[in-house]
Amino acid sequence: MTAARTALVIGGGIAGPVTAMALRKAGVEATVYEAYPSAADGVGVTLTVAPNGLAALRVIGAEDAVLGIGQPLTRAELCDGRGGRLGDLPGLPGLPPSRGLWRDELCRVLHETAEAQGVRVEYGKRLVGAEESPEGVTARFADGTSATADVLVGADGIRSTVRTLIDPAAPEPETTRLLNFGAAADIAVPADRESAYFVFGARGFFGYWVQPDDRTAWFANLPHDRPLSSAEARATSKADWLARLRDLYAGDTPCREILAHTDADALTVLGSLENMPKVPAWHRGRMVLVGDSAHAPSSSSGQGASQAIESAVQLARCLRDLPDPRSAFAAYERLRRTRVEKVIDRGNKTNNSKTMGPVAKKMMKLMMPLMMKTFLNPEKTLGPEQRYTIEWDAPATSPEKVPA
Repeated sequence: MTAARTALVIGGGIAGPVTAMALRKAGVEATVYEAYPSAADGVGVTLTVAPNGLAALRVIGAEDAVLGIGQPLTRAELCDGRGGRLGDLPGLPGLPPSRGLWRDELCRVLHETAEAQGVRVEYGKRLVGAEESPEGVTARFADGTSATADVLVGADGIRSTVRTLIDPAAPEPETTRLLNFGAAADIAVPADRESAYFVFGARGFFGYWVQPDDRTAWFANLPHDRPLSSAEARATSKADWLARLRDLYAGDTPCREILAHTDADALTVLGSLENMPKVPAWHRGRMVLVGDSAHAPSSSSGQGASQAIESAVQLARCLRDLPDPRSAFAAYERLRRTRVEKVIDRGNKTNNSKTMGPVAKKMMKLMMPLMMKTFLNPEKTLGPEQRYTIEWDAPATSPEKVPA
């Protein structure tokens, strides 16, 4: 009944090792092929894994590893640049707290956990093409080697090569006019140690939390007159960017204090925030997409990693229970598309709130108490996302009901 016995997983970020672990649990032998010579160390800044992401990691025996590195975040506090409180979003009753962590640490522990479970990871394998046959699919790599398996899973991120192999007309990532920076500052600003803080500053958006090591993890989303690629942004030195950030956030507390205690060498410069438009084709033949290659909500959603983890586990479940790749991939897409596209829409709305002008910010402050009781009610806003669990032991079927 199993749709596949072997799989090639292209990409070794977050979705790749999770997919391989889930496939292995489903009885599919999976090997991860990573383009870079090592795991994604030092790539990216902070992210959160929400309760639904932790629940999906629990299915594959990887939750404890992530709990070991993450900072529990039980609530989010919204503030203005003068330190005034706009509102707060408490964690949902009955759920564990989200975990705030660094992307490179998450990649590291997922790789370590996958390898401990017997998953093989091959580095320096950049995909350049793939050919299908009635018996399987063969991946070709830039170093001249190849590999063959029953299915090929594209977990290769927002600039997915697999996505273009499935659909040469697939959309490209869209860049916003929000520049993205992050670092850890050598200061512990006054804060509840289990809260994340989001500051709508006079000239930019700023988020932070205080780590157990008494350093403050932070990120900044700064409106810019035009999008900048990561290469364009990195053409400016880190010292110059940090000087600009200190000037632009000089009137916002505690942003100015955090930036004053940030070393330029520690600054991560990522260029403009990127989103993926909704991808029309998630699969073709023996190839399928998972994680950011299929659905990459804005980091503002707080769900990018969790949705990637969920999709990896559901894909494995469908391949376990359905008789051929085509029916397994179709069931997987039906399970996932509606859910992830709702998250994408919410993330885009959050991005828009980060570019509000001064009048809109004043209106938000006035309206926030009412907003928190109505459409920003945590249960209404986040409940459908964070209370979601995967019924791993239930058989996946072709006409399976799609969750909200």
